[in-house]
Amino acid sequence: MPPQLPYVADELMRRLAADQYARGVRDDGSTAAPDFDLMRTVDADNTAALQRIIDEHGWPGHSLVGEQAANTAWLIAQHADLEFQLRALVLLRDAVDRGEATATQLAYLTDRCLLHQQLPQLYGTQYRDLNDGRGPQLWDVADPDTLDARRAEVGLGPQAEYEAAIRSTY
Repeated sequence: MPPQLPYVADELMRRLAADQYARGVRDDGSTAAPDFDLMRTVDADNTAALQRIIDEHGWPGHSLVGEQAANTAWLIAQHADLEFQLRALVLLRDAVDRGEATATQLAYLTDRCLLHQQLPQLYGTQYRDLNDGRGPQLWDVADPDTLDARRAEVGLGPQAEYEAAIRSTY
């Protein structure tokens, strides 16, 4: 089924291209060093645009903009400041309840918000590089003994597999 708001979907997809370009991902599949100044500029612009879209239409979920553009809205929220992320988290939770977003997206944004608040994450999606030669390290996790069960509830695979994938890209 085509999205109800294809022009919003198109805008989000253009914004995804700018987001990825600033982070060093090129259309031809090659990579470049991230441009941190450009990232800050693009993230601020994308956050303002997503806020405008939300004000006009609500959370841009699957039926409004299609699955790919809805994923882009989530990605823009991931790259926003904490204040915006916390507002988006409430809207995303409702979108998941209505089948307009995925539980996996909610898990990632939940963890990102917790990380920015210096709190243990719930789903083990967030890593940090302490530049100590060990590579990316898992941000603190609440109740690590039940981590894989929580991950499974939101459609994420086992933590060990995720960590192996993270390490293989670094």
